[in-house]
Amino acid sequence: MKLIKLLTLLVFAAVIFSGCGIKNKEAIVKVNDRIITQADYDELFNQTANNPALQMFGLNKKETDKNSFMYTMIKDKVVNQLIIRELINGELEKRHITVTQKDTDEALNKSIELVGSKDKFNQILKEHGISLSQYKKDLVEEVKLDKLIQTLEKINITEADAKKYYDQNLNKFKYPEKVRASHILIMANKDEIKELLKAEEKNKNLTDEELAKLVEKQMQEKLQKAQTLLAQVKNNPSDFAKIAKENSDDTESAKQGGDLGFFGKEEMVEAFANAAFSQKPNTIGEIVKTPYGYHIIMVTDRKEAGQDSFEKVKSDIMLYLENEKKVQVLEKFIESLKKTAKIEYINKDYNPTDIQKALQESANKETQAEQEKK
Repeated sequence: MKLIKLLTLLVFAAVIFSGCGIKNKEAIVKVNDRIITQADYDELFNQTANNPALQMFGLNKKETDKNSFMYTMIKDKVVNQLIIRELINGELEKRHITVTQKDTDEALNKSIELVGSKDKFNQILKEHGISLSQYKKDLVEEVKLDKLIQTLEKINITEADAKKYYDQNLNKFKYPEKVRASHILIMANKDEIKELLKAEEKNKNLTDEELAKLVEKQMQEKLQKAQTLLAQVKNNPSDFAKIAKENSDDTESAKQGGDLGFFGKEEMVEAFANAAFSQKPNTIGEIVKTPYGYHIIMVTDRKEAGQDSFEKVKSDIMLYLENEKKVQVLEKFIESLKKTAKIEYINKDYNPTDIQKALQESANKETQAEQEKK
């Protein structure tokens, strides 16, 4: 179980302190004596809408229907986040909370240390869609939040707290059988190849049959390349890392010589997992085809199923519990600020009451549409 929540407070920081826009200074909401502009809203809305996680739920980046459920849901979220930002900013100023370069340097080094390496740290940022420069910028605000929390409540997580959590959540510390493998990927997806070919000017008048032949030709070329590389690594297994670095289309693992680290069977696509778990350590299998393309897999180690000991995960649990407590303290404080704040909705379109009403209406319409389809 991975307990380190590296970006827990950073999520708050990114939301609360996202930069102000400069195009539209029209005021839409007033929080105490602080103004939220249309530009503030537009910037955070676009940032939220472009989140890869939302794309998985069917949000179209080019969606223009402002009455849709998804659009209204994001609007509701963004308005709330902007209000929270101004409430927190006001408190930071009132309490004269500042951050030095030393504070941020220490926080950055701690983040890298927690995940084990700079490369792994950068990979986590990539998975969350955050650039290093943005992380550093938000980190300043995260440290401010941390200092603010310290003024609100002293958080002290003990080893006994960690042991109690461990004992009550034993299943979270069990791990399945794992293998460690390296791979060389030659990307080959018929749909992707077809779209790339169609985008080329020289292919615009091709028939479907002609296009299909071109796709198949490229697939065969990629397979031949994979077969050539397979012969090379089987002939010289010690060169696997070098060949992976030079040829693999999985650029992230290629930097590590193709190494994917340890993984469970459920973490990989079925064909890849079945092949990797059927191989013995220090063996190279035959080419495996997945939706990503052609893989050459070398299994390097195997780990039986088991459970992490308390001593091994103790520090992770304590950090997890500390972060959870910080989030709880911050959320409680934000709610208290909301109760005493004077909030004026200058532009009535951003009144949460009206947004919630529109959200319910939109949800009802979508439910009705789904029922009519049946």
